[in-house]
Amino acid sequence: MIDKDDFRPITRSRRRATITNAKSETVKPRNGETAAASDPKARESLTKNLQAQLSEDNKRKCDLYDKMSCHKLQESMLSSASSFKNYRGILNWCVVMLVLSNARLFLENLLRYGILVDPIQVVSLFLKNPYSWPAACLVIVSNVFILVALYTERKLAMGLISEKVGLLIYIFNLTVVLCFPMVVVLKLPSITPVGGAFALGVYTILFLKLYSYKDVNRWCRERTKVKARSLSRSLSFPVFLGPSSQSASSGIQSYVSYPGNLSLRDIYYFVFAPTLCYELNFPRSESIRMGFLLRRLFEMLLLTQLLVGLTQQWMVPIIRSSMKPLQEMDYSRMTERLLRLAVPNHFLWLIFFYSFFHSSMNFVAELLRFGDREFYRDWWNSETITYFWQNWNIPVHKWCLRHFYKPLLRRGAGKLLSQSAVFFASAFFHEYLVSVPLRMFRLWAFMGMMAQLPLAWFVARFLRGNYGNAAVWLSLIIGQPIAVLMYVHDYYVTHYQDDPTVTEAL
Repeated sequence: MIDKDDFRPITRSRRRATITNAKSETVKPRNGETAAASDPKARESLTKNLQAQLSEDNKRKCDLYDKMSCHKLQESMLSSASSFKNYRGILNWCVVMLVLSNARLFLENLLRYGILVDPIQVVSLFLKNPYSWPAACLVIVSNVFILVALYTERKLAMGLISEKVGLLIYIFNLTVVLCFPMVVVLKLPSITPVGGAFALGVYTILFLKLYSYKDVNRWCRERTKVKARSLSRSLSFPVFLGPSSQSASSGIQSYVSYPGNLSLRDIYYFVFAPTLCYELNFPRSESIRMGFLLRRLFEMLLLTQLLVGLTQQWMVPIIRSSMKPLQEMDYSRMTERLLRLAVPNHFLWLIFFYSFFHSSMNFVAELLRFGDREFYRDWWNSETITYFWQNWNIPVHKWCLRHFYKPLLRRGAGKLLSQSAVFFASAFFHEYLVSVPLRMFRLWAFMGMMAQLPLAWFVARFLRGNYGNAAVWLSLIIGQPIAVLMYVHDYYVTHYQDDPTVTEAL
């Protein structure tokens, strides 16, 4: 018979029991999971599988969300926190704007002054009399000082004179190298300022070269005495020498050792080589590349003509129009003339840098098969004044470091004192190359170079990154025109103030 309880209404307790039984059925372990639950390694493996499954599910959901989303965490491109660095389009825009703005200035200059380019006038800058070449004769006389240095080194190598006597001869020789051309330029009126500047530049380079020649040969003698050998191999550099030193087909590397370097061929190779630091064995290239040589020659000729034309057409009219505001001390017009002069002056300086440090020096290096072509580094990225002066003229920087700065440190001088001494020497030569040809002493170049010391401290202390780079560029763009205007004004006051024809032209 049927139990009466089966027809009773379902109570909450019975319903709860039914649900509980259903849940318990769902979580019943499968075959083998009972043993796995008791095994820790199996439990850990199971946990990892579940986590991997959950991560895959989450990844699937994230991928679906990314496909639907149009936003993500990112910075604006022009923000400093952005990693975007491709500004090629902006650079092209700057170039286009620069070309357009200078084209307008060029047309304005032509409409106002006409064509001022005169090749004949360039010749008159170097020569007053076409039959008299005093600057060229002065350069030829410099061979006497080269031969004196070579003769002195040969006598020192043979032991015929002492080191003290050799030092006295060098002091006299190097002093005359600086003083003799200065006296000739100041006393001989037939030498033009441009010709005088060229001759003094040649003698200044010769002074630095002969000083290095003296130091390196002295170092060789000292090592010879210490090690009792002709020359330490550490001073030599493996090179391919010319046909006279080796067979052109053999390719055998050879060395020149002291005193075998004391020859006319060696010293004159150093005199013409694009370096100021002497070595017994320079790195040499294997051959002369005619294509490279002709490209550099074409650049030299083209850029020289461009420099002359832009100076006559662009710089000279601005300088002439600046004389009256300078005389009247009209500061507003003086500032306007200064800013007008800044652009062409800086543009010409950049052309001169490329023409001299890249085209001319690479031409000479290729002609002489001189291997070290690092004549400049990335000075345009300078963030400090010090970095600029260390990288824009590598031959001078190497000379100062090797023969002036490090010897001062070895003698106990501090870094600040040594750096100040280097800037002082540089300021002296800048003033020497400007004041003597102009036959007036105003110390503008000297003070401009010495002002680099506090400026370098200020930029390194307070300006960083792009701000420091902008300060370097600003000092180049504005600083040079100030010195140009000062010297031109003083030269005009000294030589042409009482000339009515020049006054009317201005």
